[in-house]
Amino acid sequence: MQPALPFETIPESQSPTPRPSNPGPRIPNPESRIPSLEFVRHPRARRYVVRVRADGTVRVTIPRWGSKRAAREFADQQRCWIAKQLRRMEMERDRARPRAALAPEVEREIRARARRELPARLLELAAHHCVTVTRVSVRNQRSRWGSCSRGGCICLNWRLAQMPAAIRDYVMIHELMHLKRMDHSPRFWKLVAQACPDYESARQWLRAHQDMLS
Repeated sequence: MQPALPFETIPESQSPTPRPSNPGPRIPNPESRIPSLEFVRHPRARRYVVRVRADGTVRVTIPRWGSKRAAREFADQQRCWIAKQLRRMEMERDRARPRAALAPEVEREIRARARRELPARLLELAAHHCVTVTRVSVRNQRSRWGSCSRGGCICLNWRLAQMPAAIRDYVMIHELMHLKRMDHSPRFWKLVAQACPDYESARQWLRAHQDMLS
């Protein structure tokens, strides 16, 4: 169905790149913004280590034999990796922020629209993909976007009515493909890919907006 320190300790968000040797000229990456670096020398460190901490600061550990200049060059080589970690942390903070609840009248209007539009679109997709749906229901699910029973009953989350059409259609196609295969095996995902070639982008969108279920 549809789809949750001591320096010698190697942290989760650290670059695996080994000690720099004869680094070439620096190539600035305008998309990779690095905040101020914090350099810390540690006698037991065996290599340069870049760590992006939860508060967004970047710490560079310098081994006993190393230099601050080489540490800065090493960090410069990791600009893309550091920027990626910072973007990931920013996305996690955004998802953690509480969402403003819909006004009761707005939620009622969206639910009513979902009951009108979602079943009709599901049956249209079912006919296109040659599968038979025995029943469609629209509910207030809190842990999934949709579900499918072996008897052909598909349940959809009313919040699908708030999504872009392509994302909504992916959720429906996902459930419809369960009528052909009731698992998440590679063969199932092959069916999904054939019916919805851009399904990976839709899955990423759903993961990024998982808080809509709360």
